[in-house]
Amino acid sequence: MKNAKLVAVYAVLVTVALVLGLSASQQSPPPSTRPSVDNPGPLGLRALYLYLQESGAPVSALREALDAPPSLGDVRTVVLATPQARPVTKAEVRALRAWVSRGGTLVYLAAREKKARPPALEDWLPLKDGPLLPTNAEGLPEGEKDLTGTTARVWGGLGAATGLTRLRVALDRGLTVDEPGAVPLAGARDGVVAWRVAEGQGAVLVLAGTDLAENRRLELLDNLRVWDGLAAAGPLAFDEYHQGTEPTREPPSAWALWVFVAQGVVVGLVYAVSRGTRLGPPRPLLEEKHRSSLEYVRSLGWLARRAKVERELVEELARQTRRQMHERLGISPSLPEDEAARLLERSTGLPAADYLATREELVRTLDQPRIRPGDYARLVKQHARLEALIAGRTE
Repeated sequence: MKNAKLVAVYAVLVTVALVLGLSASQQSPPPSTRPSVDNPGPLGLRALYLYLQESGAPVSALREALDAPPSLGDVRTVVLATPQARPVTKAEVRALRAWVSRGGTLVYLAAREKKARPPALEDWLPLKDGPLLPTNAEGLPEGEKDLTGTTARVWGGLGAATGLTRLRVALDRGLTVDEPGAVPLAGARDGVVAWRVAEGQGAVLVLAGTDLAENRRLELLDNLRVWDGLAAAGPLAFDEYHQGTEPTREPPSAWALWVFVAQGVVVGLVYAVSRGTRLGPPRPLLEEKHRSSLEYVRSLGWLARRAKVERELVEELARQTRRQMHERLGISPSLPEDEAARLLERSTGLPAADYLATREELVRTLDQPRIRPGDYARLVKQHARLEALIAGRTE
């Protein structure tokens, strides 16, 4: 018996080790926060890129620096999300500004945190933190949940997109463009989430954060129509050069397997030590003599003889009988005993006098200063007979 217990313990340890190893191998890396068209996570732009491709819009990804001669080409709109891998240089800003002046449209998805915004772009488009946007679920379809978002009203046209009314953005701060010619296009109360800054023959659309392009909010309200309008104006390109590439992660299955093997070795060593040779001769086994079942029965009988019948047990007999009459026969517990006896006779055929006699004997027993076990046993037998009749059982 002892060996069986040890084997069971070690089997449980091996099972736990296997479960831990498998769970470690199945852990996936945390979702990426990079606003890239290669990121399919909630904060990525993969869904928008694929949607524009499937709809036939001329869309592309810029994988070279913005100041390289063939980078922009015949692109009509450039989407520049907050760079995370490579900084934006002043030469790129000059090339980008000259391209906008010739009629291009730059959609700048600016970070709400000042330290995350490129200093070279701040010299051209100085931004300041705006007030917090109010909570608003206006326009969301019934059953749609966006606890971290809010609704912004559209005050002016966003590029080539017209007829827009509401946008779904993050519940965060707005942005303020510190330029005299900047025009607010969308926001809520004093918080602005979209600005238009004219530059030569073109314009810059400054959006607070990547909310309008993120996979998680792309289909909410008029967010998708913004990009439909921008794509309709001509070729549209996403800047991927400054997002870099995601590092390749090694699959965790190899090291998880080694962890499982190490755990198995440790468990095996513990088992070998516990079952190995002792330092001395084993002690003789002690023979344990248990009491017989008859002794237990005698003890219970002696305890029953010394026990006193509590008055609450007798009262519970009456309550239990009336409860059975109510549940089985529909006789309300609030009815007087004589009325309940007549209904019981009608339902079961038991004479009402017998039920009332049983009830009177119970009352007399309760009036006794000390209830004897024999009296209680007799009452239990009578009420058991009543319950059998009420339940429809025949003796």
